[in-house]
Amino acid sequence: MLLLIGSFVLLMLIGTPVAVSMAVASLLYLVLYGVAPDIIAAQRMIAGVESFPLLAVPFFILAGNLMNIAGVTGRIYHFALSLVGWMRGGLAQVNIVGSVVFSGMSGTALADAAGIGTIEIKAMKDHGYPVEAAVGVTAASATLGPIFPPSLPFVIYGMMANVSIGALFMAGIVPGVVMTALMMLTVFIFAHRKGWGSDTPFELKRLAGAALEVLIVLCFPVVVYALMLAGLSINIAVGIALVLLVALDYCFDFSAVMALMTPILLIGGMTMGWFTPTEAAVAAVIWSLFLGLVRYRTMTMKTLAKASFDTIETTASVLFIVTAASIFAWLLTVSQAAQLLSDFVFSLTDNKWMFLLLVNVILLILGAFLDTIAAITILVPILMPIAARFGVDPVHLGLVVTLNLMIGLLTPPVGMILFVLSRISKLSIERTTLAILPWLVPLFMALAIITFVPDISLWLPRQLGLVR
Repeated sequence: MLLLIGSFVLLMLIGTPVAVSMAVASLLYLVLYGVAPDIIAAQRMIAGVESFPLLAVPFFILAGNLMNIAGVTGRIYHFALSLVGWMRGGLAQVNIVGSVVFSGMSGTALADAAGIGTIEIKAMKDHGYPVEAAVGVTAASATLGPIFPPSLPFVIYGMMANVSIGALFMAGIVPGVVMTALMMLTVFIFAHRKGWGSDTPFELKRLAGAALEVLIVLCFPVVVYALMLAGLSINIAVGIALVLLVALDYCFDFSAVMALMTPILLIGGMTMGWFTPTEAAVAAVIWSLFLGLVRYRTMTMKTLAKASFDTIETTASVLFIVTAASIFAWLLTVSQAAQLLSDFVFSLTDNKWMFLLLVNVILLILGAFLDTIAAITILVPILMPIAARFGVDPVHLGLVVTLNLMIGLLTPPVGMILFVLSRISKLSIERTTLAILPWLVPLFMALAIITFVPDISLWLPRQLGLVR
């Protein structure tokens, strides 16, 4: 166990990529101890990526890339500007609301930060906000991406923990709302302390237009239900409602109605049983293509090819991490590391809440050094048996793990959001880190609430019958 973990940590400290560190450490352990034939090790690695839920990974990545090149991010930004831009600290509030909407499409924090975050940081700088404030609120709001459904980390967690991905998606909605409220409250406090004003004049017509778009989207399920009461099948009812929505959007050219429909279609489709979370990822891609090629006509073959190649590159990186982590996690089990950790935890405490506090501390530390996907694939198989002994619901644990690792994306030395925003804002890593620090307060408050009030996560899945 010392060889396995020690070589992994050593390789990480000298700057070796996480996936390579796990693969080399695993290979050293296998060669020196001969715990399994080479063919068994190869089979374990292949089994790590030979999973139907894992098919959602490339499709969600592709959907996020397509949304970015289709101009959907700009429409979301203008919608959010109309809705909350008149408030004090308006563009900071717009930043948060825009991230909430975009999170229902991309499922990843990096897509949020690199996509709509680029527009938001430039707009805030142009309106006189300190660049540090723009970077801080963008970083904090980007963490909403994997909390609201759909979520790429939830897909990986569900696969590793053998938990319903649909239940995880539903469990993220209420915590996402709580996080959004805390972030908007933080902006309100900063606006009053620093004298930030509104960035657009209050116009009832503009606000009413944005509210109307939200109302139209919310009325979509009502129309479908009404058509079903009239005797139509659900498939025909949804088809008619979509045709009416598209016709209405063409007539009035709404800013973001079609973009706002993305989470409604995905969540509604999974709730109604039309498709699994994996198939929902395919539906997200189809909807993205429809918006880019048919509705907005902003997508060209060149940009489509670029999005495809970016997706291939990102997917290869993710799957390489999953492959290396699967054999590493298996060897941790074989070497009795999981059992030793379990015994160690029980020697420290037999209290469920102290265990969750300990999990938070461990994840916050490791999240600063490990990639999100690698951390989930390594830690979840170890934590699950311990959590079961403490009676922690695996869906609740999934929210705790994911939010901790999202906070890890904002911290050095390997916080990917940190590097993305540093490049976008042209700030040094040190200044970017300092800019993010105040915005960790609402994230830690949300983490405490989600950790110690499990019903925040479990209420909606229970109402839908997805968990007991």
